[in-house]
Amino acid sequence: MPAPVRLRELIRTIRAARTQAEERDVIQKECALIRSSFREEDNTYRCRNVAKLIYMHMLGYPAHFGQLECLKLIASQRFTDKRIGYLGAMLLLDERQDVHLLMTNCLKNDLNHSTQFVQGLSLCTLGCMGSSDMCRDLAGEVEKLLKNSNSYIRKKVVPQLVKSLKNLIMSGYSPEHDVSGISDPFLQVQILRLLRMLGKSDDEASEQMNDILAQVATNTETSKNVGNAILYETVLTVMDIKSESGLRVLAVNILGRFLLNNDKNIRYVALTSLLKMVQTDHNAVQRHRSTIVDCLTDLDVSIKRRAMDLCFALVNGSNVRGMMKELLYFLDHCDPEFKADCASGIFLAAEKYAPNKRWHIDTIMRVLTTAGSYVRDDSVPLLIQLISNANSLHAYIVQKLHQAIRVDISQQPLVQVAVWCVGEYGDLLLSGEFEEETPVQVTEDEVLDVLEKILHSSLSALATREYALTAVMKLSTRLQSSTNRIRKAVSIYGSSLDVELQQRAVEYNALFMRFDHMRPALLERMPLIQKTGTNGPMNATIHGDEKEEGGSLPAQEQLSQQAQVNNLLDLLDDSKPTVSLPEASKVHQARGELLDLLDGLNMPDLQSSGLSAGQPQLLPDGIAPPSFQNASNSKQGIPSITAFNQNGLKIEFSFERSKANPNMLFITLCASNSTEMDMSNFVLQAAVPKSFQLQLMSPSGSIIPAKNSGAVTQLMRVLNSQKHPLRMRLKLMYNHKEMPIEVMTDVNEFPAQAWE
Repeated sequence: MPAPVRLRELIRTIRAARTQAEERDVIQKECALIRSSFREEDNTYRCRNVAKLIYMHMLGYPAHFGQLECLKLIASQRFTDKRIGYLGAMLLLDERQDVHLLMTNCLKNDLNHSTQFVQGLSLCTLGCMGSSDMCRDLAGEVEKLLKNSNSYIRKKVVPQLVKSLKNLIMSGYSPEHDVSGISDPFLQVQILRLLRMLGKSDDEASEQMNDILAQVATNTETSKNVGNAILYETVLTVMDIKSESGLRVLAVNILGRFLLNNDKNIRYVALTSLLKMVQTDHNAVQRHRSTIVDCLTDLDVSIKRRAMDLCFALVNGSNVRGMMKELLYFLDHCDPEFKADCASGIFLAAEKYAPNKRWHIDTIMRVLTTAGSYVRDDSVPLLIQLISNANSLHAYIVQKLHQAIRVDISQQPLVQVAVWCVGEYGDLLLSGEFEEETPVQVTEDEVLDVLEKILHSSLSALATREYALTAVMKLSTRLQSSTNRIRKAVSIYGSSLDVELQQRAVEYNALFMRFDHMRPALLERMPLIQKTGTNGPMNATIHGDEKEEGGSLPAQEQLSQQAQVNNLLDLLDDSKPTVSLPEASKVHQARGELLDLLDGLNMPDLQSSGLSAGQPQLLPDGIAPPSFQNASNSKQGIPSITAFNQNGLKIEFSFERSKANPNMLFITLCASNSTEMDMSNFVLQAAVPKSFQLQLMSPSGSIIPAKNSGAVTQLMRVLNSQKHPLRMRLKLMYNHKEMPIEVMTDVNEFPAQAWE
């Protein structure tokens, strides 16, 4: 068989190939010749063939069939064979392949070889591809070489790491190992990495390393990348071991100097490392806040991203105003890919560190007007919750948001929040009472024009139209002179192609037609929603009466209310009913509870309610709501009664029995006021003995007009399965002449027809 071509000739032939196909053809022919040579056990040219395979492997061609040949070269006694064999093993083998285990005995023999160069080859190979089992088997031989006086061997096994590292730092110029003025930087980096592994979770080892790490950090030249590489490894080591606080501050300062470097890679590495350290060394990182903020203007998008994340990590209660100013400026000028994450970060930071409600609301509105289209959809309900809790700022908020959507309706989250506010607080928008703001006179037509523009705009998403339609409907109770226009605007969507819009419009039209007397109560302002938990799902607690911004009622006030309700429910000494209180957290379930009233499934013996969210549409099938006209009473033959008549307040009861269930009695309450001033915040609570079941529907309003010019009506449903005589205790609460009044009375003179 002719002698194979030399490696130099093969390289020349491959480089002469004009196309990729020609190169593959040359490689395939040469691989075929090499395989034939391996099958014939040609020891003469094995070294040359393996060298050519290594070159082919470097070009990306498969060379795995030469792995065993590398082992044969390692076992050879010739140094040239061992050198190529170990090089091939390091390139073609790794610790995941079982073949490398066959090398253990060869490595052991070569570590004990009399020639230092053979020992060096085996040490390099062991460090490159040695598995944990192989290193454990050869640990004794490596330990012997640690004590070897030969400098060549000592360099290979990195003996006495701390002492060697110190000598490297303090040594003068050494041309043999010098790289850009640094003595053997590669060895320094390897020593630092090994120190990092040894000092992790080891107090004693970390203590021994502190001094040498401080010397490396202070004595290493930073003008060239070689020194920066050593300093970066030093910082990583300081971060991972249990180092002293002063050393950690020194590491942070090194990263701060990296931020001023012209090399983008060094700045990126510094920002990434600072982001890891900010949780443990927050104050040290804060000292470089201005430099970090400057990185927000960098042209490199990766650096911008890291700088933005680090800025949000640096926000706290003491610097929130300044940091938010910088981040809002960044939000104004950053690329679109950053806006969504930046807006979400500002929302979270403002929620956590806002100094006051006014600043929080201003920040949120600034984000909405700047990058509203990039705000995530789940932010809208959280922002609505925030606004609903800011009682004293409702007029200010609704004015600002109304002005914003008059200018721009393209940003959907902004429009959704704005139309919700206009629907809830439209009366405040027209009142012109704006704290610390120049009042802007807005007419009813202007408000409706904006909402109708949103409804008809092609830019509006479906969810936005739903918000707008509900807002228009709510304004029907706030804009007294525009009811007809609102009715027409709502009726248009009764034939909408979208099912959700159509259903809403049909239901709203039904309120105008069949249940117009219930409309003011049904479209009252949303009760206070108190959010619990930070940056998580919103667990809402709905409070019937709005309080100051903050949490729930004090414990003493809750106990006082409990005692009052117990007095209300204590009708009979011999039959004390089971107490069922209208808990604030259960108000939002009232719609479902209405359907279950007659199911008989573990119903409480007594129902008591002062706040009801029920609607006439939710009555069980076959039980129609009674008319509010007294004429219907004559048909049933149940005469009306006056339940209460004191201090100008008169409460009348009219009755009607259900056609579907003879045990069900509808009681229509009519409250009138004969005094000269209105009675406001009218609330009625009622209780009956345990043998009855009582449910209060929503009242038609909370203000009883003066001089009998109007009335408040409310429907009660009483289930009397045992045909007992009906008795009831009422608690009346209202404000009159700016004074709160509470009255409790018993009603025992019900007509016999009411229970027979």
